[in-house]
Amino acid sequence: MRGRESPLPFDQSLGYLVRDLNRAIQRGLQARIQPSGVTLGAWYFLRVLWEEESLTQRELAGRIGMQEPTAVIALRGMEEAGWITRERNAQDRRKVHISLTDQGRALRDTLLPEAKAVIAQALDGMTPAEAEVLLALLRRARANLAEPPMPLPEAPARQQRRPRSG
Repeated sequence: MRGRESPLPFDQSLGYLVRDLNRAIQRGLQARIQPSGVTLGAWYFLRVLWEEESLTQRELAGRIGMQEPTAVIALRGMEEAGWITRERNAQDRRKVHISLTDQGRALRDTLLPEAKAVIAQALDGMTPAEAEVLLALLRRARANLAEPPMPLPEAPARQQRRPRSG
């Protein structure tokens, strides 16, 4: 591709920029929460559980956007660390309820300020109004993609050639 102009330069690609920003935020967050012994994977579960204390394993995995079998592995580690309890539902043994322990709740006061510091670093140099516009635009873009994609218009059917006789 050398010598030709890219049809979508990375610095003009919304997908690339959002992904790159997300990766930078995750790296910064991981560096700040790691001293507490919390992995980035556990962070997402804790973050949801601080808002909604008791969820089923399936609900929790869905909120995070993770497959349930993958969530089981992460939750097992969190249980071993003493941050959550897992309890099987007496009426429906397939359901496992996840709840925070006191230790898991206490992590909130330690970790949320670290997350806020990473976000503040990302927004450095922006006015509060610019930061709000950025967030509003990101929310709008996310909402635009929340709907199922419009189907592409069907291409006209190609007529098949008939073999020539003769």
